[in-house]
Amino acid sequence: MATILLSIGVILLCIIMLGVKVLFVKNGKFPSSHIHDNEALRKKGISCAGEQQQNK
Repeated sequence: MATILLSIGVILLCIIMLGVKVLFVKNGKFPSSHIHDNEALRKKGISCAGEQQQNK
C-alpha cells in the first residue's frame, strides 16, 4: 500500500512541476512542440512532413 501511495505522490509531483508555468503565470500556456513553431529548425530548413505533402 505504501508503494502505491508513493507512486501516486510522485506522479502528482511530476504533473505539478510540469504545469508550474501554466498554473502560476497569468496567461501561462504550454510551449508549442510543433516543428513550424520552432525557429531553430526553420533556420536549418527542417519543416513538418504534413506541410511538405501539402506543398507538392
